[in-house]
Amino acid sequence: MASETTTAVDAPTEQLAWRGGALAGLLAGVVMGAMLTMQMGPVIRVAIPSMYGLSGLGAGWVAHLFHSVVLGVVFAAVVGAVPRYAESVGRSAALGVAYGVVLWVALAVLVMPVWLGAVGSPADPPFPNVNVQSLVGHVVYGLVLGVAFPYVRDL
Repeated sequence: MASETTTAVDAPTEQLAWRGGALAGLLAGVVMGAMLTMQMGPVIRVAIPSMYGLSGLGAGWVAHLFHSVVLGVVFAAVVGAVPRYAESVGRSAALGVAYGVVLWVALAVLVMPVWLGAVGSPADPPFPNVNVQSLVGHVVYGLVLGVAFPYVRDL
């Protein structure tokens, strides 16, 4: 006679936090994208889509939101390495702002100008591309990401 036993296994929160990171990243990306559209139109209409050989505002938004979601998942991994930052909105917001500054330096200041030059983009920013409006946009992205993440991390 055979007998079966079933054991319920709950997945640890850390394994599921990527969903919350993706959602928080999407929300932060929408806020930053609105800022880009209003304040730095050529960036979202030309520079961002031309990284992928595309053009136009719609393509810029799609690429920008894709980046936002991926970077939100990376943020979830960072929080997983220092989980005490997800315990309060204030700590998570502070980590998000720092993350936004790191993204700005690494991606907007250094990587993006090289990438745009490599693909022959009509957007030809200087290297390094230090732009205060871009810094503000990335700080806002990080702030919204950090504030939203504790609320959505366990989705």
